[in-house]
Amino acid sequence: MANDPNWRLPDVPSFLLSSPDFTDGGALPTSARSGIMGAGGHDRSPALNWEGAPEGTKSYAVTLYDPDAPTGSGFWHWAVYNIPASVTGLAANAGDPDAALLPPGAVTLPMEARMERFIGAAPPPGHGEHRYVFTLTALDVPSLELDPGSTPAVLGFNLLGHILGRAQLVGTTETP
Repeated sequence: MANDPNWRLPDVPSFLLSSPDFTDGGALPTSARSGIMGAGGHDRSPALNWEGAPEGTKSYAVTLYDPDAPTGSGFWHWAVYNIPASVTGLAANAGDPDAALLPPGAVTLPMEARMERFIGAAPPPGHGEHRYVFTLTALDVPSLELDPGSTPAVLGFNLLGHILGRAQLVGTTETP
């Protein structure tokens, strides 16, 4: 796959990540497009559900990454960590801090636009289809200690050595 977001990441067991709002490889709903960045949406994170996490899972991290953004490094749309192992899903709009839908203890990092929230899909006009890769990582530790201003890439680096499994779900969107 071009711009593989898993390139050079450790091979680990997979488990199931799904959403009632879109199918794997299918188009993201309009609500998951960005209003903040002018793409006609509502910056509403889709509901996510998971099952089959590896034994020994003590917490999760979820990220949303666009490997097709014309930046040379992709674009991080969302990063949350310290999700308790007892959680098996996130409600729609959990990425809005004002909605207070994340489980206690979960921490949202600032994404590329430096906001601590989910920001929806916003491919540049005429840039074609973009993939939005939701990744749920099962970890062997109950929590990670990161500087609150850390980037999603720093989170990814700190996940190394703690990953028990990975679940992914890809949504797409296209501009005319």
